[in-house]
Order: sequence, then structure tokens, then C-alpha cells
Amino acid sequence: MTAVARITTERLILRQWKPEDVPAFIAMNEDPDVMRYFPGPLTPQQSAGWADNCRQMLDRQGWGLWAVEVQSTGEFIGFVGLHAPTIDLPFNPCVEIGWRLKSTAWGKGYATEAARACLDYGFRVVGLTEIVSFTSVVNTPSSAVMERLAMKRDPANFEHPSVPPGHVLREHCIYRISASDWLSTQS
Repeated sequence: MTAVARITTERLILRQWKPEDVPAFIAMNEDPDVMRYFPGPLTPQQSAGWADNCRQMLDRQGWGLWAVEVQSTGEFIGFVGLHAPTIDLPFNPCVEIGWRLKSTAWGKGYATEAARACLDYGFRVVGLTEIVSFTSVVNTPSSAVMERLAMKRDPANFEHPSVPPGHVLREHCIYRISASDWLSTQS
């Protein structure tokens, strides 16, 4: 077991998952607004399994998909973090940054704030040379976060292998940022 990184930003804490996060995570993944850019909501069992996988990943390598808590209230609002996808993607192997926050946390800059901290950790501490992020081409809110992070969109899109052919969410775009580009924006 590796020591799990705990990252603190101006307003947030990125930390290991707690059992008390799971009910809020289940509710978040059942919310049709939160899940509108995914093929469908998750069952309670899927959400609980996802949270457990996130916890195990953090235990195993010290970084991954952190639970996000608002410092001032202690409220769990979702996850943000780094992950090495295992599905067949045209740009694998890679490390992806991703996020999902409950709808009441939207519009406050939390995703960007937490993702900045994760990128910095990935480049400065983990030693990654590049981090990618991808989403459905119709998910403009996530694309906007990627652009605020100074990530650059690849010119070519791809079809996500986990989304059925013909589904409106199948076409995805990918954004990238290198360690050198990230570090040059942070000076």
C-alpha cells in the first residue's frame, strides 16, 4: 500500500474515498443532468464498485481519481483525478485527467481548480510527460474546462469503443498537454 496523496487547493481537498462518500456518489451518478454525457446513469452497485476501484487505485499507486471535498463545508462533491484507461483507445497508452461533479457544484470553478492541482501533481510529482482528456464532442462544458487548463484539442476525433455505434455520444474529441507546456504556464 502506497501513501495516498492528499491535495489541497484554495477551496477544495482531493483525498482518499471514505465510506460516507458512497451514498452521495450513488445519488450523483443517478442524476440525469450529471450523466447526460454518458450512455446512462449508473446503478447503485456500479457506483459503489466504481468508488471502491478508485479507493483501491489510490491505495495501490498513491494517485488516481480522488474524492473532492469542499474545505469550508466538508461536503463530498464528486471526483477529479488521473487514470490510465485500459480500454482500446487509438492513443493508448496514456494517462487521462477526468472529473465528475454533482450538479450543485457546477458553475463555481471547482472542476478547473481541482484539475489544475491534478495536472500539477501529475507532472511535478508523478513525473508524467503528457496528460490527455477526452469527452463526447457534444459535452461542451467539459471541453471548456480542458481549454481553461491550456490543453490543446487534437484535430481528429475518434469513436469511443464503449459507446454503441450510432449513439449521439460515440464521437469523442481528445485534448492533450505536455509537461513542458504545463510547466511553462505555471511560472
